[in-house]
Amino acid sequence: MHIDLAGKTALVTGSTQGIGAAIAAGLARSGARVAVNGRSAESVDSALDRLRAEVPDAEFLAAPGDVASDDGSRQVLDVVPQVDILVNNLGIFGSRPALEISDDEWRRYFEVNVLAAVRLTRACLGGMMERSWGRVQYIASDAAIVIPAEMIHYGMTKTSLLAVARGFAKVAAGSGVTVNSVLAGPTRTGGVEDFVYELVDSQLPWDEAQRVFMREHRPQSLLQRLIEPEEIASMVVYLSSLLASATTGAAIRVDGGYIDAIVP
Repeated sequence: MHIDLAGKTALVTGSTQGIGAAIAAGLARSGARVAVNGRSAESVDSALDRLRAEVPDAEFLAAPGDVASDDGSRQVLDVVPQVDILVNNLGIFGSRPALEISDDEWRRYFEVNVLAAVRLTRACLGGMMERSWGRVQYIASDAAIVIPAEMIHYGMTKTSLLAVARGFAKVAAGSGVTVNSVLAGPTRTGGVEDFVYELVDSQLPWDEAQRVFMREHRPQSLLQRLIEPEEIASMVVYLSSLLASATTGAAIRVDGGYIDAIVP
């Protein structure tokens, strides 16, 4: 299956590491020009060094800025005023007993995980519709459907993204623009490794800690391992392509069978 994104410009938020960096690399390998985003110029420059070494013939742009703020979003869009592929990947997560989540923390999770994506979609979708082509994606999570008791605030934001994606897909109906969400399952990133060690014995070697985590905290996974970021990226690249032109308004699962349902 050949995916050619030559001539397309992609913006991937929160792409200095983890799933975002894997998505940036995957889109670049398929020929897209990719804007790499992080909150600081230093983190973006460091990520660009790694990505250019990984995909040496690709074109990357530095797009630093905190897209959870109006000013940061404008800073990023000044670098890429025309976006063909918008991947709303930015997200924060962490465990917290439900009755200890403060109002400020509820607001922070919503502003970073949901409102930042809405803001960028609002800025980019109109131009895509005028050009009769575009792709908007939201990196959601299995937690959108299987709400974890240890991080209800995070699950709430990912459920919200499913609604946002479906709603904007209706706005773009008939325009040639597709809007989808990707339900990522438990994925191995630096942040997730830290999270695993919050829940299991921190003295365990990683391979054993991962097995314990999946057995005790994610037992319904059919994959029975953490997903690699590149596996999420492969789905995002496909949804960004012409091959996925009939897929819109959907919540696509890359969850390792974690969600115990026939359809999302």
